Amino acid sequence: MNDTPPPVEPRPAASLLLLRAPPQVQRAQVLMGMRGAGHQFMPNRLVFPGGAVDAADHAAPVARPLPGAALAALGAETDAALAHAIGVAAARELEEETGLSLGVPPDLSGLTYLCRAITPASQPKRFDARFLVVAAVAASGTLAGSGELEDLGWFAIEEALALDLAHATRSVLVQLQRWMQAPEGWRVPVMRERRWT
Repeated sequence: MNDTPPPVEPRPAASLLLLRAPPQVQRAQVLMGMRGAGHQFMPNRLVFPGGAVDAADHAAPVARPLPGAALAALGAETDAALAHAIGVAAARELEEETGLSLGVPPDLSGLTYLCRAITPASQPKRFDARFLVVAAVAASGTLAGSGELEDLGWFAIEEALALDLAHATRSVLVQLQRWMQAPEGWRVPVMRERRWT
């Protein structure tokens, strides 16, 4: 008889990579912060702003919706309502955790879908996280976190990759580099189905 409980169902989540992207890919920077030691999920880890999709995100108004390419890519994995909620959650978490805003209601038209990561089945707390990218110029406000993320700052991608990152965070940054190096017309979401372990 197997007494092992079934894996926890992963909760939909969204993370936003706010990107400062000069022409030289090696000088690109992303906004990241450290999760505090008291967090149950990924404590003491450098991460992107993000979090779980809330029920209210499904019907939240937006100034402009996700662009067609992002909706199509997300729609290949989920329904339109959840795709909308993922975009809203990314914008909401950015504002809650960093003080930076995509507007009220948020303008999602600059978001691009990059990739997906699902917490391994062996973990007691799981997320089905979609990672989106937006240019830093799309956000306004003053960088001032809520305390959920500590030491908020801009990290050069290469600088961040030299740190002790969680595997999923490192993989997302590598995918971001590859995405940035592709010609703009060929930039498509990557690794949508892969489950990092």
